Amino acid sequence: MISSLQVFTGDYLALWNIRDDNKHLRLVIADYQQQLDQYREAYARNRYLENELKFKKEENFPSLTARVIGKDPSFWFQTLIVDRGKSDGVIEGMVARTSLGVVGQVIQVSDNYAKILLTNAPSSAIDAMIQKNRVRGILKGAADKGYVLYYVLKNADVVVGDRIVTGIGGVFRSGIPLGTVSAVRSKRRGMFQEIEVAPIVDFGQLEMVFIDLSEKQKIAEEMRITVNPVVE
Repeated sequence: MISSLQVFTGDYLALWNIRDDNKHLRLVIADYQQQLDQYREAYARNRYLENELKFKKEENFPSLTARVIGKDPSFWFQTLIVDRGKSDGVIEGMVARTSLGVVGQVIQVSDNYAKILLTNAPSSAIDAMIQKNRVRGILKGAADKGYVLYYVLKNADVVVGDRIVTGIGGVFRSGIPLGTVSAVRSKRRGMFQEIEVAPIVDFGQLEMVFIDLSEKQKIAEEMRITVNPVVE
């Protein structure tokens, strides 16, 4: 007959083996989970790059692909640093964008790097318009709050969801997406509405941008005139 001690010992050993098996299985699952996370990241990055390169091909404007390598989080001058500079033909004033819309403008250039002022920086101001009716205003950055659209009269037709694009003046080509109206308020006093705009670009997720080269000659000429004004 099997004694109680033998039964106890057998059960104990069985439980110990199960414990070891569970520990091993947890390690295997953790390894598979890590591999799955890596595959998901690779897939997401590949889709992101495919969308951006497809946009570049379809838009067919002269541009330079730049990788985001740093960020300056200061409140008034929020900027990105990209791995393109003077040696690549980048000059101050050039516009940076993605497939979604405007990112910002180049404000500082070294040989191999450039600094881009984000459009949502509080020091940024862009001539903008409501796409549906061409009503114009000045879009100013509000950091994490997005944008505020100024100088739109109270009688203008503006509702939440309206699309805001670049206007007809300034350094940005007309019609590039900037964001959508997220709130509209009219005060009893004053001529203008208070309009908040949600950016169409997620500035916290940027990995690459396209630097628009189409206005290079114009920007260079404007810089030459500014630095060396013509005296008659």
